Amino acid sequence: MATSRISSLLSRSFTSSASSALLSSIGRNSSRRGGIFRYSTAAVVEEPINPSVDVNYTQLLINGQFVDAATGKTFETLDPRTGNVIASVAEGDAEDVNRAVSAARKAFDEGPWPRMSPYERSKILLRFADLLEKHNDEIAALETWDNGKPFEQAAKAEVPLVIRLMRYYAGWADKIHGLTVPADGLHQVQTLHEPIGVAGQIIPWNFPLLMYAWKIGPALACGNTIVLKTAEQTPLSALYASKLLHEAGLPPGVLNVVSGYGPTAGAALASHMDVDKLAFTGSTATGKIVLQLAARSNLKPVTLELGGKSPFIVCEDANVDEAVELAHFALFFNQGQCCCAGSRTFVHESIYDEFVEKAKARALRRTVGDPFKAGIEQGPQIDSDQFEKILRYIRSGVENGATLETGGERFGKEGFFIKPTVFSNVQDGMLIAQDEIFGPVQSILKFKNLDEVIRRANATSYGLAAGVFTQNLDTANTLTRALKVGTVWINCFDVFDAAIPFGGYKMSGHGREKGIYSLQNYLQVKAVITPLKNPAWL
Repeated sequence: MATSRISSLLSRSFTSSASSALLSSIGRNSSRRGGIFRYSTAAVVEEPINPSVDVNYTQLLINGQFVDAATGKTFETLDPRTGNVIASVAEGDAEDVNRAVSAARKAFDEGPWPRMSPYERSKILLRFADLLEKHNDEIAALETWDNGKPFEQAAKAEVPLVIRLMRYYAGWADKIHGLTVPADGLHQVQTLHEPIGVAGQIIPWNFPLLMYAWKIGPALACGNTIVLKTAEQTPLSALYASKLLHEAGLPPGVLNVVSGYGPTAGAALASHMDVDKLAFTGSTATGKIVLQLAARSNLKPVTLELGGKSPFIVCEDANVDEAVELAHFALFFNQGQCCCAGSRTFVHESIYDEFVEKAKARALRRTVGDPFKAGIEQGPQIDSDQFEKILRYIRSGVENGATLETGGERFGKEGFFIKPTVFSNVQDGMLIAQDEIFGPVQSILKFKNLDEVIRRANATSYGLAAGVFTQNLDTANTLTRALKVGTVWINCFDVFDAAIPFGGYKMSGHGREKGIYSLQNYLQVKAVITPLKNPAWL
């Protein structure tokens, strides 16, 4: 498994009094121009670094070919560092979804993919992983350019995790099988695990390539065909990766990629009568719409990975310096644009004041700037809509009486950068403590005892994840079982591995991504019963 390697880059954990290395100290030798800016300085003054990658794939991918949208329409994908246009991308709508679904249906009903031996499917996925590894930096550059996340994060953590995911699911391809079931009476009973058919998949903009891998990996390993809709903000990396997958030997029509908007392409995919299964990652509000559309059409099963308002609980026995660093990472990672971000930082009253001061100091040290520059911890938010939404939440926090310790405004003069923001004296009823902000805004709340913090941590419609920081095993066990969430990280956060399932309770979603559990999303179980005559044994 890659947990030790990946978690050292993508996650933060403390297993002793010595803290783990900071994400910003990963280090990447680079001769590119650019500066590191701590957020307390003046605006970014240097020209943005020009990414060393070309944008070659901007059309829809249907039946193994890159094609224009049926209408000929395009939309612009923007560089969040500046708001400038990167490229014009084909804008798919209902007609393009129909074309893609038809191609996927024919590939499933008549094509070689589900009829290919699982071992042959496995070899194609392994070749795909090798190609991803070969083009690691180009893919990472596209991801950073289109999304704004630090290049070091994309190149040294996220793309390698995508590669690991593909190899993981390649390993599963020839290990999917049914059971022989003992039954009363003279019957031979077996179960078959069959591919579900055409899978519709809709991915978000915050981790475009990772979510692409989480979706296509299990679906392909099980022998399904796919129509995948990318987020309109970040279409580029999925198109590039899909080209590599076809180079690896994927038959035409097995994976089709449609770029477009949710109300048009997304709605058409969710409501399509010839799509057998749907998987969606995004906001809870949109997830409700997707579920409705699926139910009103052909009642297709739906996997949902939705929003969160995850508690990060710092107990009274915590090493404050380590807890501050881990809580900082839990919230600010990926510009705060993370569904499982530790966005409610609960701190025991005995260490609260010390924690707040040190959390403020850590936010002031956070490096903000061009994400292509080595050492940068925080790039821009994804777009102007998200930028303005975050600032509205910050204003509401001030208006509701929370103490703005630092940040709270734009960083620089162009692009969508926001200063790392810390609020103290946050109360449960405030919007910043209830809503998913999806930005670099840390809300620090005070608690007195375990019973209180359990009740308050669970008093939310979300249930995606939680973090617990304590040196007491009994405390950790109590919280682990009491918190109504799909993942609990103890003295660590954002530890992701191909084998670890991920998903939520309550309005954070249905089903699980990654690991063995994700295969269930893309399989049908068929029972086969045959009479036995004069069996030697039962």
